[in-house]
Amino acid sequence: MSEQPARETVGDVTELHDLDAHDLAATIAGGEVSCVEVTHHFLDRVAADELGAFVTVTPERALARAAALDAMTDRPAFAGVPTAFKDLTPTEGVPTSMGSRLMAGTVPDHNAHLVDLVEDAGFVSLGKTNTPEFGLSSYTDNDVVGPARCPADPDRNAGGSSGGAAAAVGAHLLPWAPGSDGGGSIRIPASCCGVIGFKPSRGRIGAGPDSPTWNGLATDGVLARSVRDVAAVLDLLARPVPGSSRVWPAPATPFAESVRREPGRLRIASWTDPYLDFAGASPGSVAAVAAAREALSAQGHEIVEIADPWPAELEPQFNVVWSAGMASVPLPAGAVDVLRPTTRYWYERGGRATAPELAAAMTFLELTTGAVNASLASFDLFLTPTLALPPQPHAWFTESGDPAEDHRRELLFTPYTALMNMSGQPAVSVPGHVHQGLPVGVMLAGHVGADALVLQVAEQLVSRGRS
Repeated sequence: MSEQPARETVGDVTELHDLDAHDLAATIAGGEVSCVEVTHHFLDRVAADELGAFVTVTPERALARAAALDAMTDRPAFAGVPTAFKDLTPTEGVPTSMGSRLMAGTVPDHNAHLVDLVEDAGFVSLGKTNTPEFGLSSYTDNDVVGPARCPADPDRNAGGSSGGAAAAVGAHLLPWAPGSDGGGSIRIPASCCGVIGFKPSRGRIGAGPDSPTWNGLATDGVLARSVRDVAAVLDLLARPVPGSSRVWPAPATPFAESVRREPGRLRIASWTDPYLDFAGASPGSVAAVAAAREALSAQGHEIVEIADPWPAELEPQFNVVWSAGMASVPLPAGAVDVLRPTTRYWYERGGRATAPELAAAMTFLELTTGAVNASLASFDLFLTPTLALPPQPHAWFTESGDPAEDHRRELLFTPYTALMNMSGQPAVSVPGHVHQGLPVGVMLAGHVGADALVLQVAEQLVSRGRS
């Protein structure tokens, strides 16, 4: 790394990494520190990272970007604030391996739509964050750089598939990071790493030409340490993409403004038992929801405990759609043998699904989740654990050597999050509870389109934790 310039006016730079994106942007705008100095500070922290948060670090590119921002007279709102893109996200000129040896050394010749929007706002990317192979698992490990580790206990996994992003935010290597979520891939690692992870309503963030949305499961989203950062980034990203088939109109009130408003008294349904009868919520998960219920009741909301409303028949149909998506990836001859066992399991399973089976599965997901949400119309929000289990040791998922057992353990770990991908509902994992030294998140979800309401109540929970 290049020699750093003198920081005579910076003050106590060791505290820069404790600021959220808003406060860091204000510090830069106020002239207390330059974009280059901030970039150096965070690159130093990334260089010392032992959590496996990054696959690729781009110091020269980041410093050149920071210097260009310093030279501007009319800088964007978040000029100089660092972030990094998930290694699934195409980024022009930066290696993007998708967590796979097959893709190692691949350098895209263009940016994903999300990358352009983030950079237009002035953020400085420090590189690419860690993800499992093709983003398929709820834990982050791969044959490129290895696992992403939980900041609270590096012997445990950071969760997946946005595990590197969550670990980076949780360890204060970044104030926020984009992630993507097809079955809980933002909320799972957010819970493991003690940060906020938000998945918006289906179509709220346009996917762009690099992310086909035929199955409706996946979306980009945000990991951060403050709800106001989540809301501000959502305002930046929730813009129509030319040619997109799923477009939400801009909200009448920006999300950044909405989170500063009180939501009024709400009726919130809550449950802790998973929809899969072989899974169960851990004591820490139950305690986290109990604490959140108490906090929300103190805010004046009506909390109604109900039985889990989702039918277990959703899970095998989700698997048909999920595996078919993997099987549709064009792989070169002989490449299947290079895949990790779990990736190969999904690829081969998806290849066995017929077109009628895929159509039937997608229809079942849409009709069933729609019926469940119609039955819950009298409730404004839904409160559950984010995960059934705490962060797990790295080998726990794969130690059997059987990918089918790996899948079963992933279901034991995370039987709540994928439901919101099936239905397209907005959902957020909020920290605020620690059990036996490990962070435990709770998940708030709303009806499709109620993104602002979800974030308003998330802010109430986070504010409770600060008080």
